[in-house]
Amino acid sequence: MTRLVQCLLAMLVASFATASDSGGVTYDGRSLIIGGKRELLFSGSIHYPRSPPEMWPEIIAKAKKGGLNVIQTYVFWNVHEPVQGQFNFHGQYDVVKFIKMIWQQGMYVTLRVGPFIEAEWNFGGFPYWLKEVENITFRTDNPQFKQYMKQYVDTVVNKMKSEKLFASQGGPIILSQIENEYNTIQLAFKEQGSRYIHWAATMAVSLDTGVPWVMCKQQDAPDPVINTCNGRDCGDTFLGPNSPNKPSLWTENWTAQYRVFGDPPSQRTAEDIAYSVARFFSKNGTLVNYYMYYGGTNFGRTSSSFVTTRYYDEAPMDEYGLLREPKWGHLRDLHTALRLCKRPLLWGTPSVQNLGEGMEARIYEEPGTGRCMAFLSNNNTKIPRMATFRGAGYFLPAHSISILPDCKTVVYNTRQVVAQHSSREYQRSKVANRNLQWEMTRENIPTTSDTTLTSKSPLELMTTTKDTSDFLWYTTSIELDQTDLPFRKDSMPVLQVADLGHALHAFVNGEYVGSAHGNNVEKSFVFQNAVNLTLGMNHISLLGATVGYPDSGPYLERRFTGVHMVTIKGLNSGTLDLSLNGWGHKVGLNGEKIRLYTQGGSHRADWMKASGQGEPLTWYKTYFDAPEGNDPVAIELGTMSKGMAWINGKSIGRYWSAFLSPLGKPSQDVYHIPRAYIKPTNNLLVILEEIGGSPDGIKILTVNRDMICSYITESHPANVKSWETKAGKFNPVSEGTKPTTDLQCPGKKNVVRVEFASYGNPSGSCGDYIPGNCSSGSAQKIVEQYCLGKNRCTIPVSQGIFEKDGAVCSGITKTLAVQVHCGDDGNFSQRR
Repeated sequence: MTRLVQCLLAMLVASFATASDSGGVTYDGRSLIIGGKRELLFSGSIHYPRSPPEMWPEIIAKAKKGGLNVIQTYVFWNVHEPVQGQFNFHGQYDVVKFIKMIWQQGMYVTLRVGPFIEAEWNFGGFPYWLKEVENITFRTDNPQFKQYMKQYVDTVVNKMKSEKLFASQGGPIILSQIENEYNTIQLAFKEQGSRYIHWAATMAVSLDTGVPWVMCKQQDAPDPVINTCNGRDCGDTFLGPNSPNKPSLWTENWTAQYRVFGDPPSQRTAEDIAYSVARFFSKNGTLVNYYMYYGGTNFGRTSSSFVTTRYYDEAPMDEYGLLREPKWGHLRDLHTALRLCKRPLLWGTPSVQNLGEGMEARIYEEPGTGRCMAFLSNNNTKIPRMATFRGAGYFLPAHSISILPDCKTVVYNTRQVVAQHSSREYQRSKVANRNLQWEMTRENIPTTSDTTLTSKSPLELMTTTKDTSDFLWYTTSIELDQTDLPFRKDSMPVLQVADLGHALHAFVNGEYVGSAHGNNVEKSFVFQNAVNLTLGMNHISLLGATVGYPDSGPYLERRFTGVHMVTIKGLNSGTLDLSLNGWGHKVGLNGEKIRLYTQGGSHRADWMKASGQGEPLTWYKTYFDAPEGNDPVAIELGTMSKGMAWINGKSIGRYWSAFLSPLGKPSQDVYHIPRAYIKPTNNLLVILEEIGGSPDGIKILTVNRDMICSYITESHPANVKSWETKAGKFNPVSEGTKPTTDLQCPGKKNVVRVEFASYGNPSGSCGDYIPGNCSSGSAQKIVEQYCLGKNRCTIPVSQGIFEKDGAVCSGITKTLAVQVHCGDDGNFSQRR
């Protein structure tokens, strides 16, 4: 780093240190300081383009109810500046409106400006036109890239300033992020990478927002930019701030794993996430961000290579905005428990005490005040243990942390889930599926004479389509005589295509001959299939397709896809290389050009009745009425293969039901239709099917989490809401601090039936509970008395209630397992 840059950074650090004097945000080695006050920060990633604006208020409200006080979002360059110099901040891309909604609900915002965001988003958030800037290299000390990056960052920051959205202006933005996980590619650029990261830091801080800037996964983040952690276990993997004057911040705690087509379901338990968060806060952490807290949907063509349309469905809120329990509730309870410890956590002196093999206590204590909190950890992943701490005994389940706000009372254990459980159900809508009448029209298969873009060899797909379509036609022709074709009837020529990705559909003389595709790990593939060739002229038409652009790694601007080499094997004259045969190209499909998926565009095609298994490259349409009730809506596309679906002209994303996971099932066969896209009647549904499928099997569904459950033992801690901290003193809210089963139906629904209730030694999980060999005979009746007809109910897990008629299996720890179903009048759906 040059002496000039060092001096400039020193000046910026000095100016930043005084930001709190003007009402901004500053920090020290303990925490962020907002308006002069320390705060424990529980944050969740929610991305505005991944849901319609109509869903934003409810999603934000549920996040707040889950104990969050910060929402984190990226700013998506390619949706805001799709054409150079032409900006779009409207509708689903109105980031200012989104931030103001968060502000109205009394929450803070972390703004990840990037402008590279990755995020499993098309091209990592870069607009395609950036790739065509002459001599540009992304994310390095390249003058062209830095020029456009600075222009964009200036635009975003100035927009936030003009709306007075930074905390220094009285707004909600308390942190901003520049770049994103740059350490993962920095070595590829050597010294240029180091120069670039210092330039990016200097540029960002010079914008004078009055709030700190962060760089995630950037251990050498230059002062005053804060280096932060991304990962699953930052309490153990984070090397810590690169300066003693910076706080420990966790900007991405992965709540599961995003999925690509071909993946099996991803899982991460509520208990594991809770353990990781408690571990991080026990080691001086004061901000955690869940990535994602609500993932939403990759509408249209917005996902990166091979990423499914559904995004982080296993987050605390699922794709439809429904609470995924117990993940949502268990983390809510964790946030409540940590807030009970706020004073000693933020102002106390930390210490560590060994409690025995694999166990420890991490203590925060304010000398002279009596304020003390402790984390009791059992780090053994399989064996529960008893620990003695300050003269008292504590049971610590395997791989768990207990939180003691007064260094005495366990109010929360990461392994013992007090929150309710839920199970998602899909139901077939009677109204929406009534009299679906499918019509179809075929896409024309072009030959070279139908194209205007020609070259000697096949053109690179991304450069040619310029991200205006997934599709590029490659066409060529060959003339064969009798001596070229095989003489034997049992022998056929084979068409072989080497393709750099992602998918290919092949046609010979207008007839479909097969498809092939790569995958997220190996995008290149080779297609080969026997083909019927005839005497005279033969037309070969190859439809190359991308499934999102790449979003990670160095040199994004140099990636290639599409047809590379084409040969025909098995001719009498030998192998025929067509790679330099002269090729015609056509960007996109005719149906895309005439906007066949809109009401106006659909009238420009000739439609006929559709039934049974359809042909490749077929467009389908039908009309349906809005499903009954208010539950979220989805469409099941398991009988289709690959393509895209539109509702009233709005794309709900790519589907690929034919791409099976190793479990033999589609990675995704149900797709979200936002209620905001639906009219009361006469909704136009259009589907582009690339390979072939049966529209008769398509179903419109409603989605609910009306099955809720609880599994509580007598050894569980009471609900964390049983305690409070006031004026620095920790006390129970009421005299009763015993474990309880707490159930609440979603929305305004009530418990309509108790499907299972057992007090004794039941086992199983929500939707599949099994009574043990002993159970209270009155459990069902007691639960019904507490819960039937109610939106929420609390049942004490008490021998005095469930053992009035005699002891139940004396000598064991009792468990109460409950499963109820919620509903309301007017639920006319049928189960899927």
